[in-house]
Amino acid sequence: MRQDQPNNPLHGIKLADILDFLVGFYGWEELAKQVNINCFKSNPTKKSSLKFLRTTPWARTKVEQLYLDSI
Repeated sequence: MRQDQPNNPLHGIKLADILDFLVGFYGWEELAKQVNINCFKSNPTKKSSLKFLRTTPWARTKVEQLYLDSI
C-alpha cells in the first residue's frame, strides 16, 4: 500500500541522496561553512556523515533544509 505525502517535499528522498547532492553542489569545505558541524569539517566521509546525521535530529534538519533551499 502506497501513501502519498503531498505536504512533505522530502518524501521518498534518501538521506544518502541528499548528502550526495549537497557534496556535489557545494563540496565538503563549503558544506561545512553552510552547516557548521564537525563531521563536515574534520576528515569528512559519506559514511561518517550519514551515521552522525541519522543519530542527530537537529543536524539532519539543518542538512535537509539546506537541500530544500538548494534545489
